[in-house]
Amino acid sequence: MVKIPTIHIGKLSLLLSIFVWLALLFVDLVRIFGIINELDSGISEEITWILEILFFFTLYGFYSYSIGKNIQGDFLNLIWRGASTGLFATAFGLLTQLFYTSLAETKIGSEPFLKNFFYHVNFALTTLFLISTTILWKHLILYQKNKQVVKQWQAFEFAMLVATFFVFFNKNNFDYSFLFGLVILLIISIVLSGNLKWIPYLTFKEKWKSLLFLSLILLSTGYLFNRLLAYGNEDRFQINLTDNLFLMALFGFIFVYALFSFLVTLFNLPTSSVFEQKLTEAINFQRLSQSIQPEENEEQVLDILMDSCMSASYSDAAWLEMNPEEHLGGIDQLRFLDEWTKKEISDWIRSQKTAQEWAAVEKPDQLLPLAIRLEHPRYESALLVPLIINKSAIGRMVLCKEVRDGFNKEMINIISTFARQACIAVENHRLLNQAIQNERYQEELKIAQRVQKALLPTRLDHPDSFDICAYSNAADEVGGDYYDTYKLDENRYVLIIGDVSGKGTSAAFHMSQMKGVFHSLIQLELSPAEFMIRANSALSKCLERNHFITASIFLINTENQTINHSRAGHVPTLLYRAKEKNSEFLMFDGLGLGILRNKLYENHVQERTFGFNSGDILVLITDGVVEAKNQKGNQFGFERIKSLVEINCEKTPRQIQQVLIDSLHAFVGGDGMIDDDYSLMVVKFGKKE
Repeated sequence: MVKIPTIHIGKLSLLLSIFVWLALLFVDLVRIFGIINELDSGISEEITWILEILFFFTLYGFYSYSIGKNIQGDFLNLIWRGASTGLFATAFGLLTQLFYTSLAETKIGSEPFLKNFFYHVNFALTTLFLISTTILWKHLILYQKNKQVVKQWQAFEFAMLVATFFVFFNKNNFDYSFLFGLVILLIISIVLSGNLKWIPYLTFKEKWKSLLFLSLILLSTGYLFNRLLAYGNEDRFQINLTDNLFLMALFGFIFVYALFSFLVTLFNLPTSSVFEQKLTEAINFQRLSQSIQPEENEEQVLDILMDSCMSASYSDAAWLEMNPEEHLGGIDQLRFLDEWTKKEISDWIRSQKTAQEWAAVEKPDQLLPLAIRLEHPRYESALLVPLIINKSAIGRMVLCKEVRDGFNKEMINIISTFARQACIAVENHRLLNQAIQNERYQEELKIAQRVQKALLPTRLDHPDSFDICAYSNAADEVGGDYYDTYKLDENRYVLIIGDVSGKGTSAAFHMSQMKGVFHSLIQLELSPAEFMIRANSALSKCLERNHFITASIFLINTENQTINHSRAGHVPTLLYRAKEKNSEFLMFDGLGLGILRNKLYENHVQERTFGFNSGDILVLITDGVVEAKNQKGNQFGFERIKSLVEINCEKTPRQIQQVLIDSLHAFVGGDGMIDDDYSLMVVKFGKKE
């Protein structure tokens, strides 16, 4: 595949303009030869006009591309490019004049072909200066452009386009139509010259440089225009290229815009320092907005705040006073004064009634900066600036000046804006850090949730003689409910359910401790009562004083069809009797683990043994099920659980479990969220194997 080379528009335009100029020079020299020798060269003057217009277009295309591509908003550089081009064209014109002045009436000095060659070179350099400077002016005029300015420039370009072809209309004659067209173009130029929005953005030093460069452009324009008129009045130049409406209009436009720019820049010199101050304030405001990042601390933004406020108010000294709870003592609090002087001024300020009332305002978010007079050998005025975050004062900034009443209203407004922005930046920084911290906590909780789920059994041990299922749900990411089953031998199985007081991470932590203790004690094959006594002794050593655990344990013997049961303050278990077709809650004494942490606990432990038959159902629950409330504040309650089990007694344990969970959420209603952890186990006995 043939690769097409990339076309560089700027270089192509420059080559075309050089080629067209050489063609123009050749055509005109041929015409001059015919005129001198009274021969018909066969080339009409229209060919000259066409080549001249093509030269204008190619130069315009070259400068539009090159300047438009390289411009970076440097106004001074733009003006210098115009001035340097004008100086070059002027220097060549002066050298040409000097050359012919030195030759006087010599034969070389009167040589028509040489004169016309220099004439064409001067024409090319003048055109180059005029078109390049016009493009430069375009970028200055369209700085901070609006729709109206764009339309004005488009009208000017269209008028200049018409002016290039005007030569075909008036045949290069200086008549009324030429004057009329020139006046119209000058009026448009004057209108465009009012767009000088770039001047205020120059610094004081840059304005002086721009005045110099604009002076050079004005002088170059004046000299080149004078040379143009001189060429038009000399008969020795047989080919007239300079009496052209397009060139004359460009002279007028460049001169008018340069003159307007010069005068406005000159009159703006006295206010330059004010604008530079405003620009500095805007930059400082932006720095305050962008100064703090999540990984950084708050010292940076407060340092920038002090520097910005001192710059805006021309303060001679300053310091920060942060509240002790902010823990920002590491900040460099002093600017241009020592600790002793700061203490003197601080003590004097605290003794003033105005400052005391200002500091005692009940709503800090309504505090405004306070300007006061100082009685100090050096400093005569101070400004107290509050630093408010989330409607509370984190501290204050004190600015001092060596003159009396040194803080005017405008300064105070600017400083207030800086202080508010700095406080917003600090508050955003804190909120962002808090959000990052919360996100980290959420990730840690998710990990804890996965760990806790791993603590609950994925498979429940049971024989074919009974079926069992279980479910647990935490109110937060993690909770304190626990259940498990253990197989002691082929005929004996242990069921256990527990609930740590409270919820959340602390409950989940104690739940993991509970599992470890329970799992260790199960291996000892203790009776349910002895199990609770040993569990209380072990857990009392690791539970916090304000925590306790409730639990229920069942030792099921499938051979004898008996159940040994002990309860440690846990929610009573529901037992459904299939033969009697009724149910009851197993209510008997039992104290939570960790409430009594001595041998007196043994007096509060009971054990009960009862039998079971095929079709009987055990429903083990935690208090989150019973105490779940609806929107009216009513509890789900024991009776509702009892009724649901009796109605659905023929179903499988999993179906009964699902009925209980669905009924629980339907009862709570609203968003279906239950305030506490809740768990349940459903056991249904079958026929003995």
